[in-house]
Amino acid sequence: MNNIKILAVIGVLALTTLACTFTIDEGIQSVTVGSLETTEIEVPEPDSDQISRVVLEFGAGRLDLSPGAENALVSGTAMYNVAEFEPRISVDEARVRISQQVDDVNLIPILDDQLENRWDLSFGASPMELEINAGGYQGDFELGGIPLHELRIAEGAADSKLSFSEINPVEMDTFRYDTGASKAVLSGLANANFRDFDFRSGAGDYRLNFSGQLQQDADVRIKSGLSNIVIIVPEGTPATVRFEGGLSNIDRSGAWERSGGVYVMPGQGPELNITVDMGVGNLELRDR
Repeated sequence: MNNIKILAVIGVLALTTLACTFTIDEGIQSVTVGSLETTEIEVPEPDSDQISRVVLEFGAGRLDLSPGAENALVSGTAMYNVAEFEPRISVDEARVRISQQVDDVNLIPILDDQLENRWDLSFGASPMELEINAGGYQGDFELGGIPLHELRIAEGAADSKLSFSEINPVEMDTFRYDTGASKAVLSGLANANFRDFDFRSGAGDYRLNFSGQLQQDADVRIKSGLSNIVIIVPEGTPATVRFEGGLSNIDRSGAWERSGGVYVMPGQGPELNITVDMGVGNLELRDR
């Protein structure tokens, strides 16, 4: 693989500001909030058709992902005003890791609006396995049309949106989403082209929209704590929802039918088999 091109550009603020140093707690590193800097990131496409493994390790802030990188595996910018947030990039054959030096995700609420940490990245057309490990952050992921063989997301207290506006051109072998006490909106999930999807969450609000074009029969497993979950399966897409655990508050609307303890969306074509395990919480089944 070619060398990585990293260009750091220091943003000049309109007004000169004094750097502020914060010591978070005993045993936790101190950080200095300084001037805004921008790092441009470009990881070239691999030299062969080998599937790349891309790992993003993002502490806290804002993370935006999209398709559209030209002649690159990953391309984009990182903006930050804490030196430890400067992205580190490593490549070992087909494995790419983009990470940050600050591991403590509690920095964001302490530093509040004084801190700037944002990645805006796009992916190219090369096949890849994508792993995202993030803390307390805001995220907007548009992954439509990206050839993803695997997608794993693990996040803390997040406010995130994930969408597949176009069909994944390859079958996704693994799709797993682990989230903490957070809010997440996932849409176009049928376009992800998965056979198995595991969604695990803590307390929070979650909307899982299986719109798009289902390519084959698929199994979905949802395991959640005290939360509110909305599952949307478009009318005409065959689906079956079964329940485990003590969940009793279930609402349905639209074309959903009930047969004993099983809820069914009638239709033809590939089918969704959904298993929900919730101890307490609210579940709503919709068709739009």
